[in-house]
Amino acid sequence: MADTSSTTPESTPSGIRDPEKWDALPHRLPDWFRDAPLGIFIHWGPYSVPAWAEPTAELGAIDSDLGWFAHNPYAEWYFNTIRIEGSPAAEHHREAHGDAPYDDFLDQWEPSAFDPSAWADLFRRAGADYVVPTTKHHDGITLWEAPGTGERNTVRRGPRRDFVGEIARATQAAGMRFGVYYSGGLDWHVRPTEPLISGEDVHDLKRPRDDEYGRYCSAHVRDLIDRYQPDVFWNDIGWPDENFHFDEGGLGSLLEHFYAERPEGLINDRFAGAHQDYVTTEYQSGEVRDGQPWENCRGIGLSFGYNQIEDASQYMSGAQVVRHVVDAVSKGGRVLLNIGPRADGSLHELQVQALEELGEFMAVHKAHLAGSRGLGELEVPGASWARAVEQDGTCWVFLTGDEGTLTIGAAQLPAGFDWPASGIEVMLTGQNAAPVSVSAQAVGGSGR
Repeated sequence: MADTSSTTPESTPSGIRDPEKWDALPHRLPDWFRDAPLGIFIHWGPYSVPAWAEPTAELGAIDSDLGWFAHNPYAEWYFNTIRIEGSPAAEHHREAHGDAPYDDFLDQWEPSAFDPSAWADLFRRAGADYVVPTTKHHDGITLWEAPGTGERNTVRRGPRRDFVGEIARATQAAGMRFGVYYSGGLDWHVRPTEPLISGEDVHDLKRPRDDEYGRYCSAHVRDLIDRYQPDVFWNDIGWPDENFHFDEGGLGSLLEHFYAERPEGLINDRFAGAHQDYVTTEYQSGEVRDGQPWENCRGIGLSFGYNQIEDASQYMSGAQVVRHVVDAVSKGGRVLLNIGPRADGSLHELQVQALEELGEFMAVHKAHLAGSRGLGELEVPGASWARAVEQDGTCWVFLTGDEGTLTIGAAQLPAGFDWPASGIEVMLTGQNAAPVSVSAQAVGGSGR
């Protein structure tokens, strides 16, 4: 991850070939995605074997990226971070792994506890509508037998399993939509570079731009579309600029194929300006303009890939995850919440706990969030956090605050709904509990 590019509306890049063909591509917001409050992201790869990163801060919490990459909290960036001389990750790699080649972790990867059906059941109970696993991260190792990768994939080495296929089948069997994450912008094996140490390196100076690499990526994604029928094509870190064309193997023809094969499919905004259906933000990084469909992605902890040294001080609690999802929906968005499995396929207990607690809330309130109209943040004296949505003529207000009874005046609640003139009393359950809710119908109805 770590795409810190702009999330403002993208126009077709100047000088691009066949601009009329790019303009003719669909701009989609299918009902299933528009109504979805939650998706699940999965970052799982050879980086899950060392499972190490310095737990520094959330992306966007630090103003400058100077030093970010040497102290990268993303464990999935391990291949890059260990090559930055003097970084804590490089020191750890020497001490723990004797400076072993990164690809050794592919051969050491033993998914003995991997149960895709159990994963899918947990995600469904958490309230997810779609699941997006990594198929190729920046290390270039694919989680299926991708064309042109030879032995460097999980089918021919290490686990010797088609993880993409197994997750796809379990996801779809559980009634959720399946998507694919693919790193089109970086591949440290096929297009090796010096270590990336700044955002400018990632998005400009050291990002591959050549058509040959673009055709390599296009062949991969076309194979993913044809094999696994994904409804989300979630690209990362841009796409090789010279591949912005509609000839065979070009990004344009790939997107035409995706839209033709997946009539309810859509793509994110990380194609270096070529095309998009919706905007993504990451942790605290990125902005969204009014009216844009958007999704925030983040881990339950500071990393997407599993980081063995993260603990409760980095992980979000179940109540925090609930508030994060409700906050996004109240502002017109949705959350792609990441889980980072251990190398053996088991999930950290705190990740499971957060999803289980989210599921308890969603069992009651998903129907009030899905497809709702966001009414945003509220300032309610006595409450530390308050958000509101409108669903089918009913306003739902979600509140958190210190344990005890809170009286809220009607004037402090969203207008146009039939709140009692005397106000309402709410029993708050404490800062560490999931939000409580109150509701009222549009004027002329009755409150609950």
